[in-house]
Amino acid sequence: MSTPAAPALVMHSVEASYRYCRAIAKSRAKNFYYSFLLLDKPQRDAMCAIYAFMRHCDDLSDDPASVGGAQLRQRIGLWRMQLDRALLGEFEGSAIWPAFHDTVRRYAIPHRYFHEMIDGVLSDLEPRRVQTFDELYRYCYQVASVVGLTIVHIFGFRSPRALLLAEKCGVAFQLTNILRDVREDAAMDRIYLPLEDLARFQIPLEQLHSGKEDVPFRELMRFEAARARGFYSESAPLSELIEPKSRRSLWALRQIYLRLLGKIEEGNYSVLSRRINVPKRTKIALLLRAFLHR
Repeated sequence: MSTPAAPALVMHSVEASYRYCRAIAKSRAKNFYYSFLLLDKPQRDAMCAIYAFMRHCDDLSDDPASVGGAQLRQRIGLWRMQLDRALLGEFEGSAIWPAFHDTVRRYAIPHRYFHEMIDGVLSDLEPRRVQTFDELYRYCYQVASVVGLTIVHIFGFRSPRALLLAEKCGVAFQLTNILRDVREDAAMDRIYLPLEDLARFQIPLEQLHSGKEDVPFRELMRFEAARARGFYSESAPLSELIEPKSRRSLWALRQIYLRLLGKIEEGNYSVLSRRINVPKRTKIALLLRAFLHR
């Protein structure tokens, strides 16, 4: 779905900027947007502003072959400069910035998280071969954990332990995405399953392109899914460390991703032959369950 047209960017147009960010989140956030609905309006608007920033970052790294790596690096460099200016309250180039600046200031979100997100985008511009799980963890941190660290400030927390658990939760979500997207990522020459794990299960790299789902491949996927479940378990206490009014939102988001991982497992890891998703009706049911019972 295309990004909504931006409103005219005028000084202090914070509400227009929030409306634009809300439209982006509603049209493109998918799993995240359902959890936003369980928050109060200021938090929901803040989530939409952060999501709009992340979405633009992610879009910058899509299909570098069609644009050219040098041109994309130039665009990302410009986006980083605009970020630095927006953090100072100077808005240019995007209708996202007034709402983004207001959110970062209101919730005291550390600025370094946003630069780490951009670093993650830069790492995806070249063909990717992740060698070890340590390398994969670092990638998951840059593209997902920093998101968790950002939104936990919007949720509100008192214990610094919440930051470590938010990092682990982000890794769990990203590992789930990677398992779902093995086929699509391989088509873009991005291999996130660690090569050390492929070697352990005796799976040639070419198999991820061929679509062959044999016993060794399913064993590899089972191993990686168990690893993801470990991070879900480690991060489970996060719910008790954030503000009570935010817990329903976190619960719903975790449940949607856990359902996705469960569907991958139930589908016998057939991610090379089809795309596995959580149906919209299931997400709505989880949203209602969170609203009524949490």
